[in-house]
Amino acid sequence: MCVGYAGVSAQDQPLDVQHEALPRSGCEKVFDDSVSGRVVDRAGFQRALDVLRECDTLIVWRLDPLGRGVKQLVDLVSSFEQQGISFVNLTDSIDASMPAGRFFFHVMASPAGMERELTVERNGTWLETALHRCRRGGRRRIMTDGHLEAGRQLVASGIPAREVAANLGVSIAVLYRWVPVRETSRG
Repeated sequence: MCVGYAGVSAQDQPLDVQHEALPRSGCEKVFDDSVSGRVVDRAGFQRALDVLRECDTLIVWRLDPLGRGVKQLVDLVSSFEQQGISFVNLTDSIDASMPAGRFFFHVMASPAGMERELTVERNGTWLETALHRCRRGGRRRIMTDGHLEAGRQLVASGIPAREVAANLGVSIAVLYRWVPVRETSRG
């Protein structure tokens, strides 16, 4: 079965051309959305995916309604391939079930894969450098050693935990995390 998906990124853009072309190309069912391809919850696209089965074909007018990033498109077409679903783009004459269509997506996947590898390499280099400088990733500690000592002293002197937290500029939860409950006087 051929399933069509029509999409535009704005409510005021017409779907007429796509609604005419998709049935002419053999689509038995056509689903549509008038939202950006960046939006995760696209009801029409989800319904189209729910209908697709092995040996079916998803036909689209253009690539952009499917997603905005190359990686997103390549991953989507790869998942179709793994499920035995064919993919056709009418405007660019791409049929991912044919060698030329698969080649197109492999060429598109190369820069996306390289960018992923470079990101992993950059992050690994940064972490290695940070470890050599005795630094860790993540947020900076809000309770410095000075805050911690002052908090312990204030709590020990009988000042209520709410006042101590306010004085240190932290929430009560943060104070309790750093100064164990047995040391605090709840109040």
